[in-house]
Amino acid sequence: MKLTHASCLRGTITVPGDKSVSHRSVMFGALANGLTEVTHFLSGADCLSTISCFRQMGIDIEQNGTHVLIHGKGLHGLTSPSGTLDAGNSGTTVRLLSGILAGQNFSSTITGDESIQKRPMKRIMTPLQQMGASIHSLKENGCAPLAIQGQSLHAIHYQSPVASAQVKSCILLAGMYGDGITQVTEPAISRDHSERMLCYFGARISSEGLTASIEPEPCLSGRSIQVPGDISSAAYFIAAALIVPDSEVLLKNVGINPTRDGMLRVCRAMGADITVVSENTEGPEPCADLLIRSSTLHGTVIEGDIIPTLIDELPVLAVLAAYAEGTTIIRDAAELKVKESDRIAVVTENLNLMGADVTPTDDGMIIRGGAPLHGAPIACHLDHRIAMSFAVAALGAESDTDILDADCVRISYPTFFDDLNSLIQ
Repeated sequence: MKLTHASCLRGTITVPGDKSVSHRSVMFGALANGLTEVTHFLSGADCLSTISCFRQMGIDIEQNGTHVLIHGKGLHGLTSPSGTLDAGNSGTTVRLLSGILAGQNFSSTITGDESIQKRPMKRIMTPLQQMGASIHSLKENGCAPLAIQGQSLHAIHYQSPVASAQVKSCILLAGMYGDGITQVTEPAISRDHSERMLCYFGARISSEGLTASIEPEPCLSGRSIQVPGDISSAAYFIAAALIVPDSEVLLKNVGINPTRDGMLRVCRAMGADITVVSENTEGPEPCADLLIRSSTLHGTVIEGDIIPTLIDELPVLAVLAAYAEGTTIIRDAAELKVKESDRIAVVTENLNLMGADVTPTDDGMIIRGGAPLHGAPIACHLDHRIAMSFAVAALGAESDTDILDADCVRISYPTFFDDLNSLIQ
């Protein structure tokens, strides 16, 4: 995909449904009794992998674009899959589904693509094994494929070494099949989509400080879910409108869950003009319309407890920092190394190719902003967030930028380039 300098961005965008909420709507709907109706579902490759896995386990799921009907069979209604469950490129599918599979009365194997088979799974295997689960890595390297023999589980109080919504959710889901109250304590609060939605479905779940708790054997009931727009997808248009002069972009119905809104907080700390036009708090996930205007930005420090709230937005925040005046420091983000790519290395390499001054560190990067950027060939390493971040970088750069393997955006945002082009004046 070839992109060039933009003089102005104007218009209104409704970004696709939140990926995290879409995944969970299928999973929890399958474990609920009765019908769950989902609107504004994200029909990207990752979420389709989740649908495919549950269909293999006997769940009737009807999908028509962004409208999905899940005919749930209750907490113990899944059946043994006929073959290996394939999560594609979705770490969320592997990790959350492993927690569910650990408590079933059948054996299963779950794997994914080449990228997934390199991502760390010991972070879920360890707590699940503490609960009495039989789960092991078939290649004995702590990665997928994972073989899981479902069985009775014990309740535990797990002290997680990482603030990860996927790890926390995996344990809480396994806890539904436990013999008592299961608890997870994190070093910082991670996304709470699972807690919010499980409560919405009828689970007995609570959060206090850094600890989330769930009681076993909940009776979940099918619900209607309106998926909010994904703030991780909105982040690219937020950054683009801030970078390109004389821009004004309205983003409709974006999720602003406080465990996910770190992007907004950091942008405002950098001097961004972002206005919440309207806010809706009726459902389990708060959402709002966001009005973004081009702004003069300055560097900042991104660290500590805010990192789990914007881990997926850090690549585009690094791009934003390259266009800001002064130095931006990102730290406490070693998790970036084990995403779809090593995002510290890939972001650093590509920004420096475009003329930025970026130094990688063990847990982040140092970006000395303000230097003019120029086009370059961008290697995405099949990472959708790298592709979209550098599409944004291209809009403020002189000369053309080639995004290689740009079709990897289908993982989370199949119409990204169409939406982006619709804003360019």
